[in-house]
Amino acid sequence: MRVAADFLRSPEGHAALLGLAGAVMITFGGFGAGSVRKRDPLLEAAHLSWLRFGHGYALSTILIWIGVLLMITGWVRLGRLTLGTGGVRSSVTLNELRAIVGIWIFPLLFAVPMFSRDAYSYLAQGALLRDGFDPYQVGPVANPGVLLDNVSPVWTTTTAPYGPIFLLLGRAITMLTGDNVVTGTIALRLVMLPGLALMMWAVPYLTKHLGGKPTVALWLAVLNPLVLIHLIGGVHNEMLMVGLLCAAIALVLERHHVAGIVVVAIGVAIKATAGVALPFLVWIWMIHERERRAAQRAAGDDSESAELPHPTLMFAKIAGLGLGVFAVVFVAASALAGVGIGWLTALSGSKKIINWLSLPTVMAHALTWISPLQIGQVLDITRLLCMLALVAVLAWTWWRFKDSEREAVAGIMIAFVAIVILSPAALPWYYSWPLALAAGFALSLGTLQVLVGLCTWLMLVFQPDGSIGLYNFWHVALAVFAAVVAALSLRTVDPLRLRSTRSAVTTPTVVPAHT
Repeated sequence: MRVAADFLRSPEGHAALLGLAGAVMITFGGFGAGSVRKRDPLLEAAHLSWLRFGHGYALSTILIWIGVLLMITGWVRLGRLTLGTGGVRSSVTLNELRAIVGIWIFPLLFAVPMFSRDAYSYLAQGALLRDGFDPYQVGPVANPGVLLDNVSPVWTTTTAPYGPIFLLLGRAITMLTGDNVVTGTIALRLVMLPGLALMMWAVPYLTKHLGGKPTVALWLAVLNPLVLIHLIGGVHNEMLMVGLLCAAIALVLERHHVAGIVVVAIGVAIKATAGVALPFLVWIWMIHERERRAAQRAAGDDSESAELPHPTLMFAKIAGLGLGVFAVVFVAASALAGVGIGWLTALSGSKKIINWLSLPTVMAHALTWISPLQIGQVLDITRLLCMLALVAVLAWTWWRFKDSEREAVAGIMIAFVAIVILSPAALPWYYSWPLALAAGFALSLGTLQVLVGLCTWLMLVFQPDGSIGLYNFWHVALAVFAAVVAALSLRTVDPLRLRSTRSAVTTPTVVPAHT
């Protein structure tokens, strides 16, 4: 008890309480202004339906945004304490940061889905598999019911773009919870927690190989409000995918190659994006094999196992073994779910998303400004051009970043950034993919400030109900202002000099007496 009391009285304890207060406000505000169900019997029974309309909705919205800003403020304060900037000494430990993660996410476990309605789609797709449908052949519309009622209209006819293991998880949840949306949502969040736990272990561990600082990595990639609010509050399967990806990379870096490939395969069976790492992990495996054989030769071992084969033969052997392990895991998962690979064609469903976070959309809008063409006439063209560019970037990155462990991990990170920017659609939580790997490197304070500003802006440009705020000028302008302040606050305690202004206003002027 004394240790907990001492922690809560410390600067990091104050920041933790600030973030906790923000998470509680987000949770309570979400009942009125989050991605709520179309009909909520619980609110009706508690006579709180007024929170979803009129002044109640406005109050709920304000509560959420104050909560988000409090969490961002607490996160930036912890960043200063972790980095030792702003005139304070670095004193936060890794275990304290891990404890704060638990403190901040606890209220969010019981919130309605925040900033996204994807959780309802997850449950509806799981129910499809439960009820004998193939989610890769039909959309949720084929299975009417309470779960379908809450799916966003744009996704009701869309087949599942997720891997077989995630569908199995969705089926298990809906078998346990039935069509109860509340318990189903909470169960989904609990299923995501292993991914969070893997991130809390793997992200700091990656710094051992990448040169970063464990506390900074955990603060940037896990304690980040963009990650916690979107991936836990928003209930996104990125939480599982990113956790598995980071764990797989850590295993391969520690020379547990087959185990790492197995974990990557499980990640792909959650969401296909994890597969981007596989070709780069082959490079790391080859580097380790060369080092092993060189060490054997240096020790005087002249056996065949110490001979260095031709690079092409070595690549073929390792790549073949890696693909074989991957295929066994993936085929087993597909067989267990009783589905094929139809989900790969469903990945094109993301084209229904049109927002300013993807370069093809920006290019299409720009063309409409300088020509009489409409966005529908040029969007397919810009998306095709960016897709060709993405293929070229991925191929170049894979070939260029192959000479060391750090280069290979940097290549995975660059590949993820390219996918987020050049793909037909992008959403704020997609940036958690490259962020988890970037955090493992030694980053300058200036780079960290840029990342803090970017994460803050991405956290603020979507509405709590999942709608996009990017087409509202004042919403974007306020998000930019908050992002700049957050970035500056990582270096300076009071970048707007509000404290000095307040002191000047409240301190009385002493007028010397005349004699």
